[in-house]
Amino acid sequence: QVQLVESGGGLVQAGGSLRLSCAASGRTFSKYAMGWFRQAPGKEREFVAAISWSGGNTYYADSVKGRFTISRDNAKNTVYLQMNSLKPEDTAVYYCAAERSDYVPTRGYEYDYWGQGTQVTVSS
Repeated sequence: QVQLVESGGGLVQAGGSLRLSCAASGRTFSKYAMGWFRQAPGKEREFVAAISWSGGNTYYADSVKGRFTISRDNAKNTVYLQMNSLKPEDTAVYYCAAERSDYVPTRGYEYDYWGQGTQVTVSS
């Protein structure tokens, strides 16, 4: 089993930046694809970004493409989500997830392990 702990959320004004971190422990983190999802009040969980275990392949939701960057440092057992040009509609609880996969999952049901989430609030 993989344990995931998100951090780095907070309150930021529109146009600002935050970097989320997801620290992983457990079995062979470097072999897991990692993803970020978010859920706003009254909305379903939505895909944000994902990265293959090697870091060589990434995928982004259209809503964040060009603004967010996912990366990972397997030596640190950590995946990051750099969020720039934040908008109020980015306000949500952000979750990281892990999947033992050779590809880049983009659906929540494809992921086996989830963190508890970190709140991101973007003020207008």
